[in-house]
Amino acid sequence: MSVMHEPWLVALSLVMAFQGSFVGLNLAVQVRSAVDPRRRLLLAGAALTLALAIWSMHFVGMLAAQMPVAVDFLVLPTLLSFLVCVLVVGIAVFAASNARLTPVRLGLSAFVMGSGICTMHYLGMYALHGSLRMDHDPAYVFASFLIAFNAAGLAMWLLFGLGRRPPLVISAAVLALAISAMHYTAMAGLTYETRQPLSAGLAPALSPGMLAILVSCVAFLVSGLFLLALVPAHEDQSVSAREIEAEFENTLHDTSEKKNVPSEPPATTATVKSASGLQAAAQAVRPGQPVPKGMLPIERDGQKTKIGVLDIYAIHADAHYTRICDGSREFFCPLSISEAEQQLDPRTFNRVHRSHIVNLSRVVSYKRSGDGGVLILAGQSAQSVPVSRSRWGRVKARLKAIGQSRPQSHAGHEQPAAAQ
Repeated sequence: MSVMHEPWLVALSLVMAFQGSFVGLNLAVQVRSAVDPRRRLLLAGAALTLALAIWSMHFVGMLAAQMPVAVDFLVLPTLLSFLVCVLVVGIAVFAASNARLTPVRLGLSAFVMGSGICTMHYLGMYALHGSLRMDHDPAYVFASFLIAFNAAGLAMWLLFGLGRRPPLVISAAVLALAISAMHYTAMAGLTYETRQPLSAGLAPALSPGMLAILVSCVAFLVSGLFLLALVPAHEDQSVSAREIEAEFENTLHDTSEKKNVPSEPPATTATVKSASGLQAAAQAVRPGQPVPKGMLPIERDGQKTKIGVLDIYAIHADAHYTRICDGSREFFCPLSISEAEQQLDPRTFNRVHRSHIVNLSRVVSYKRSGDGGVLILAGQSAQSVPVSRSRWGRVKARLKAIGQSRPQSHAGHEQPAAAQ
């Protein structure tokens, strides 16, 4: 006979798949830009939560099946199915995030993850063999594998593919629907017959009470990970005053030595004279200042292009992407804040906040604000950028150390002097 399902449990399985997919994708999307040991933690967390989403959806989906007799789940196949799921998801996420996602790498990752999902499903179904004798239609088995393969490939592409990624909620919803479609396609090809009741002790099985505890623990763990994923990361620990002072003195010493070496007048003299006040200091390229190289991808007027890093005033995070300001306009950038930071010269650009990067040569003034500070940038927009408390001291030292004199207080603002 074929299998019928309880509607509300089917809906619950979809919810389990969605929330677990959201948490897992939220963690996995950060793996590529992270460094050890955080990278390992993110990889483990992404594998665990995605595996929980897949496994718990399948488990609740099996509970949704309306059987004519009470069934027991064998312990070993049930636990083994979860272990296989964690392992294959971890391998797939690691392979896809460890390098550029080429078609071959994407295909192999999708095959490993899709095969693992199918293996997990049929291992879970084997846990019912103590109560039922089941037959699986080969056509539905193959169809379920194709769905799992494409679902895994879609998940890897959404996470690590090039270009603009869709919002995380949409990615999680698509992945949850694909996972559920694989399970219920496989169940549609299932026919079964009831066995004679097993005598106690012939096979280790989960009692209804233990089954309820297991489902509750899985739901609690997934929900807990969901909440933890939304907690903002703590700011980096504050830099000691001695470290800041040492950095400031060393840089000033290097700057004073450079000033003693005769050099030709900078080519930007005319620009400095034509500019007014502090914007001249921000717009001029100062002698001895490192010139960053490279381009960052952006979207301008609906077209994909690139912007030179010398034209960048500031970058701020926008979900898993960034916005780049050139002093007058903002452009969408498909890179995360961490990925963008890796493309910039750290001697010129500074991560002043977990969500903000600033070109220090574009700063015209700064002031204290609460426990942190605020930087005022040159340009038509006169953009204000917050500085976190833990980075405020270092940012002030960097502003003093890039070839400028100590700031003079004016109307509550500390202003770097113009380049000579």
